[in-house]
Amino acid sequence: MMDRRFFSASVAALVLSGCMGSTGGGGPQSSAKPVGRSRVAVVANPDFDRWLAGARGRAKARGISDKTLSRSFPTIGYLPDVIKTDRNQSEFKRSFEDYMAIATSESRVATGRAMLSKHAALFSKIEAKYGVEKEVVAAVWGLESRYGSRRGDIPTLSALATLAYDGRRGAFFEKQLIAALQIIQRGDISPARMNGSWAGAMGHTQFIPTSYQAFAVDFDGDGRRDIWDDDPTDALASAAAYLSRNGWVTGARWGRESAGGDIAPAGAEGPRFSAGPNYKVLGRYNNAQKYIIGVGILSDLLAGRGGLRHRFGPDANGMRLADRIRLQKALARAGYDVGEPDGVIGPKTIAAVRSFEQSRGLAVTGKPSIGLLAKL
Repeated sequence: MMDRRFFSASVAALVLSGCMGSTGGGGPQSSAKPVGRSRVAVVANPDFDRWLAGARGRAKARGISDKTLSRSFPTIGYLPDVIKTDRNQSEFKRSFEDYMAIATSESRVATGRAMLSKHAALFSKIEAKYGVEKEVVAAVWGLESRYGSRRGDIPTLSALATLAYDGRRGAFFEKQLIAALQIIQRGDISPARMNGSWAGAMGHTQFIPTSYQAFAVDFDGDGRRDIWDDDPTDALASAAAYLSRNGWVTGARWGRESAGGDIAPAGAEGPRFSAGPNYKVLGRYNNAQKYIIGVGILSDLLAGRGGLRHRFGPDANGMRLADRIRLQKALARAGYDVGEPDGVIGPKTIAAVRSFEQSRGLAVTGKPSIGLLAKL
């Protein structure tokens, strides 16, 4: 549990920002493996190769068989872009307002409801087995991998080995590497299929290897705990098992928005929340305050309850969230690519605004505004 809490907040932030597994441009001397809209490349590094030889010996001493080592270690390469991402996580930090806008966007709620309908029988079985409400399991799925659409395709063994070699959190990531090899040795997954995010989180519900070992379940009964497959059965059940074994109280709330709450993620001027019995349980999955509330509010919306009531003030350009969403939708109707219209102003929206301004002969600022919305 400590491993998961230590690790997961930054990964969830990357998932929400659409950057999970995306580590920038590739390096020289090697083939590049496509990762979402970007590429990650294996780069020759003799010093890494020497470290890897030592890691192989340590893995063998921990009970990893020669067969597993022979299958796994030839697939491991040095991924400098993974280190680059690890060192620059601060760039993915978002305000609470932006985080919630993405976590509970129209499309994320709509997709979640569609998934609850599509997998209705599965969710019912999981809820009956583990006592975790189906909307909560779906909300975790929605935030961790956007309902399985962003599971990541960076080779897990290479990512973990690279981060262990780098040394900043070497002992932690070498522990994850050994755990990943144990998972392969058990027969749950092959080295070629063991892919995930830049830091080794895997599958629909983004388990790191030690969390997988502790909580993953074979819910479909095929003999493997397969959280990577397009079929989300084992992954969703594993997330429910995780929450159940950490004390989930069936029928209790995660928390609620309240005037006198003691949780204020956006400061004195933002919304306040009171924690319910399951608040700390969600914190076992990911101890980031934004994440817990994001899962909570998304699950409320999926269950037909209300969303966030607090109305944030206007931004530096005088626009509120609803204005920014209207602007993005108007730009999209005009043929500009803004990504998902969620009210969060990112590079795509800025580029679209600049292109629109240029096409109209306006001063090119890239700044959304009420005046620009009126022109659109």
